[in-house]
Amino acid sequence: MTTHLRNYGPRVPTLQSESARADQVENSAGGFGFAVDDWQRLQRFLILGTEGGTYYVGQHQITKDNADSVARCIAADGKRVVDTIVEVSNAGRAAKNDYALFAYAMCLSASDVDTRRYAGRPENFNRVVRIGTHLLHLAAYMEQFRGWGRLARTVVGQWFTSKSPSDLALQAVKYYSRDDWSLRDLLRLAHPQAILDDGGIAQLLAWIAGQREPLEQQSLPIIEGFHAIHTAVNDTHAARIITDYQLPREAVPTERLNSREVWQALLPHMPMNALVRSLGKLTAVGVLAPYNRENVASVAERLQNRVALRGARVHPIAMLSALRVYGQGHGERGKLTWHPTAAIVDALDAGFYDSFGVVQPTNKNIVIGLDVSGSMVGTPLAGVPGLDARMGAAAMALVTAKTEPSARVSVMAFSTTPVLVSFSPRQRLDDVIKETEDIPFGSTDCAMPMLWAEATGLHDIDAFIIYTDSETWAGNIHPFQVLNDYRRRHVPNAKLVVVGMASNGFTIADPNDGGMLDVVGFDTATPEIISAFVRGEV
Repeated sequence: MTTHLRNYGPRVPTLQSESARADQVENSAGGFGFAVDDWQRLQRFLILGTEGGTYYVGQHQITKDNADSVARCIAADGKRVVDTIVEVSNAGRAAKNDYALFAYAMCLSASDVDTRRYAGRPENFNRVVRIGTHLLHLAAYMEQFRGWGRLARTVVGQWFTSKSPSDLALQAVKYYSRDDWSLRDLLRLAHPQAILDDGGIAQLLAWIAGQREPLEQQSLPIIEGFHAIHTAVNDTHAARIITDYQLPREAVPTERLNSREVWQALLPHMPMNALVRSLGKLTAVGVLAPYNRENVASVAERLQNRVALRGARVHPIAMLSALRVYGQGHGERGKLTWHPTAAIVDALDAGFYDSFGVVQPTNKNIVIGLDVSGSMVGTPLAGVPGLDARMGAAAMALVTAKTEPSARVSVMAFSTTPVLVSFSPRQRLDDVIKETEDIPFGSTDCAMPMLWAEATGLHDIDAFIIYTDSETWAGNIHPFQVLNDYRRRHVPNAKLVVVGMASNGFTIADPNDGGMLDVVGFDTATPEIISAFVRGEV
């Protein structure tokens, strides 16, 4: 449904292509909004990253701008930057840990010695660099900065020795090399001869450093299994070895990964994130075919286990990506195809909401505005293939719509014209995304949700929640001006929450207005932060 809008607002409104206040800045689309400060931008970068850039600005420029912003934060308060990275990474608030590792490499390479030392503390380092692939990604990033000083080499060495032999053996089998680095390279860099005094781990470190003969019998079963599976005579033999030694998928030779027997053996002990990534393959080989009811029921239950999802740091974006890719029956890359199993699709839909944790309802009157303009379509979501900011906005909006009493929430989509969106708490996520994808997109006018509420007679709105990249430019009045006018006319304490869906430097939220909040899209903490703000608790 489209609604004709009158020009509600100040008697002399300001075009969004012009500055309305001295503290506004020009955005990448040629409109004017407010600049987010460096600390806000750090949060956006850690959670959303910069892969793919935006509709108006390329990836390289955004990466440079964000790196410059991180550098300014480090210069201002390096300890605070380290604490922020540790909190975001360890809590699983971001879809990828890569952005945290990039910023952490900057801290380890900072000119300020106190920042380097604080980043080099094992209790901080090990909460960000948790697994082998993190260590290898970090090594690649370190090469872009100052390289390897003594402190960085020392903290890498303690990463190896701080792990139990069984945990380190698992890391060595799963993540032996990435990004042109190997664990062997990093052991040599960290001078392993200085850390081989622990007899319990010495053999394993020697094996990682290049010794490829099997270790002593039964010393480390996973290493024994790693050698055994490479001599398996057939798929049945390989499956038995996987079961006996609980080998991860990464330890299995590629030529065995088209076998149903092999995947059946992997399934019972497959980690949650690996399970989410492998649903298509498991279905294609028949392990999750509809007739395999026991497997389907078990996996569906795991995908909806809120405690397990949060414990494994399964991010909502991973669930959203899996739902979209699995439901379409083919990957974004490669030739693998499958027939989706309905129970798995339903479980992914439910698991998406569970991955955010518990969100309290506000019981307030809310208008949710979804920016469906061209810039949102052209902005990838956290670098995930097949997902853009518009899809992400629709998915996050449904979290609020399912949390609140349906009579209190109105959802509309906008570019330069508004469209009422009929979200139902009973709708499945992929249906909602499809509905928003079918809305024609155009230029960006982020004043539209408030103008729409005025024009449709919604004069009791407590909060407007707008999902946008803030690249607004096409309106005849600025969003903050419309909100202030709505407050004067109707609800004096009406609030505005701007959910940033791109890692750029702009927001439509007035930073000097305590009734406006700028948050990061697809931060796992965002739905509850929004709820608390609307409830008046923050």
